[in-house]
Amino acid sequence: MPEGDTIYRAAAALKRALVGRTVTRFETAYAQLARVDDQISFAGQTIEEVWSQGKHLLMRFSGGQTLRTHMRMNGSWHIYRPGDRWQRPRADLRILIETGPAPPDAVGIVAVAFSVPVAELLDDRALLRAPALRRLGPDLLGDAFDPARARERVRQGADRPIGEIPLDQSVAAGAGNVYRSEVLFLSSLDPARLTRTVNDAELEAMFALTRKLMQANVASSGTAAGGGIVTYTGLRRTTGRGDPGARLWVYGRSGRPCRRCGTPIEYRKVGPDARGLFYCPRCQR
Repeated sequence: MPEGDTIYRAAAALKRALVGRTVTRFETAYAQLARVDDQISFAGQTIEEVWSQGKHLLMRFSGGQTLRTHMRMNGSWHIYRPGDRWQRPRADLRILIETGPAPPDAVGIVAVAFSVPVAELLDDRALLRAPALRRLGPDLLGDAFDPARARERVRQGADRPIGEIPLDQSVAAGAGNVYRSEVLFLSSLDPARLTRTVNDAELEAMFALTRKLMQANVASSGTAAGGGIVTYTGLRRTTGRGDPGARLWVYGRSGRPCRRCGTPIEYRKVGPDARGLFYCPRCQR
């Protein structure tokens, strides 16, 4: 599943490509979006802003509607020039937004959401009340992120294994399963350790580290060859090493030696959804 850093990169690429341009065509496979388009017509409207909020990608139009999409496991946004060959089949199209040219470009842009399972259009009032957004904790990649706010949300909840916390989007929004394994390892935290035994400084340090790692992975442009973007490329790094085979500390390395102590990495399912994580039983005792 795409994590917050890849959604952030996708939003940044879409923002650069689309903001300020006028929509010339809006096409969708979703009836509820098509009904809104029939009523107000997106053609002729300007795209005013594109941003990410946790794992949600939002696009605001000048008519007052905001498009919210969530990628889940397989969704992605791509950017093309008119006439470019698409990297995914048309059968996967869920939303298409085409714009006209804008200086200094002499041609338009085609943004396509492929296999995006969650999409809705929200007016200003509905955007403020949207349950999927209101339940989110502070955005790990937001300018105003404060680890203390995330720590407070942990304390307000029930005592539970620390291994559940990084995936709880109501505590801090944006991290997924890769960061969960990596940050718990780098923080020397046993996934089964209860939150009441983790002090405030440890919690805040964990959230600060998550933010730092995610920020390091949004430094790239988020664009692919030919101008397209793919929401998840599989090239996320936490070790700082250039070798693709050495880019992560523990994630996906079950049975292989820990990069620090040599102990075989183990795999365990933790949390209400039994999501698997990877950890070192020695470094994280």
